[in-house]
Amino acid sequence: MATKKIIFQGERGANSDLACREAYPDCEPVPAATFEDCFTALENGDVDLGMIPIENSVAGRVADIHHLMPTSKLHIIGEWFLPIRNQLMAPKGATLETIKTVQSHVMALGQCRKVIRDLKLAPVIGADTAGSAREIAEANDITRAAIGSRLAAEIYGLNILKENVEDESNSTTRFVVLSPEKKWAKPGNGKVITTFVFRVRNLPAALYKAMGGFATNGVNMTKLESYMVGGNFFATQFYADVEGHPDDTALVHALEELAFFSKELRILGVYPAHPYRNTFKEDDED
Repeated sequence: MATKKIIFQGERGANSDLACREAYPDCEPVPAATFEDCFTALENGDVDLGMIPIENSVAGRVADIHHLMPTSKLHIIGEWFLPIRNQLMAPKGATLETIKTVQSHVMALGQCRKVIRDLKLAPVIGADTAGSAREIAEANDITRAAIGSRLAAEIYGLNILKENVEDESNSTTRFVVLSPEKKWAKPGNGKVITTFVFRVRNLPAALYKAMGGFATNGVNMTKLESYMVGGNFFATQFYADVEGHPDDTALVHALEELAFFSKELRILGVYPAHPYRNTFKEDDED
């Protein structure tokens, strides 16, 4: 039986690559240059699954995905949470004393300001973390370092000079697993997340009324985000996650009320909640 393939955006050694290896160790990770390439490969049947980052606990949502998901024919069949651990790496022979510059994705550099400041390094913005690691390895210059994953250091033969250099230890990226085939989790078999997109009708207080069914039926909504459609300020689509299965009585009633006030409603996926959700803690009330 052929090995299944799972596609990710970035170069080998990227955090998305690491998520693929952790979540699906029996699958072959396949790198792609862009998110659009990932979606196209999935829709054409060139790969079986896709590991797509959707949000980071520190940096926020990955905007591109919210525009690609509603227009695709793909389905969310799972989620994965990856704690982000950044390593300071350099070619063999380099030390903390020899390095003068550090290259990485702008987001990673922003997450590691303290070590950059303490070591008096000049930051260099790269296209991504894994690509920066590869470039530093190819240059083989002991004055140049990179920030990236431990996997990137292993793949490109770089030494880790300083471990876990991120300023915030709680940085975590949430990924969704995409498939061209619909595969809903079975009801009554543990916590389930239902993800959907919708557009409300042009009525006064339509969004307020559309959301009312979730409150009155006791359905916990864990995410609600809006974004413009086609660059139109007045065409707003909403992306939402709720706890529960569409077959659950409470969610059936909530979705019926939502559909009444919406001109478009599409369920993107119904999938098992990742165990990492059990670690979520609400802020203490005053």
